[in-house]
Amino acid sequence: MMFEHVLFFSVYLFSIGIYGLITSRNMVRALICLELILNSINLNLIKFSDLFDSRQLKGDIFAIFVITLAAAKAAIGLSILSSIHRNRKSTRVINLIY
Repeated sequence: MMFEHVLFFSVYLFSIGIYGLITSRNMVRALICLELILNSINLNLIKFSDLFDSRQLKGDIFAIFVITLAAAKAAIGLSILSSIHRNRKSTRVINLIY
């Protein structure tokens, strides 16, 4: 793919993630929007690594670390969310504050 197309797609994913994170009332939706933001960052890491230094895999390795971090965040976040839902019977962000 062309460089501009990847960057445009990454900005599109990042803006959808930010918009969803700001407007979400559900914690599951907020976690999914965080995943979108992290995936857009991974796209940028891999594309810029390919553009500037195609012989080394620094961006690819760092993207693998970000994917690992996102998987751990999802597992821990969903377990905390399930325990909150068990106690409060809601996953709305507004209800979790009070």
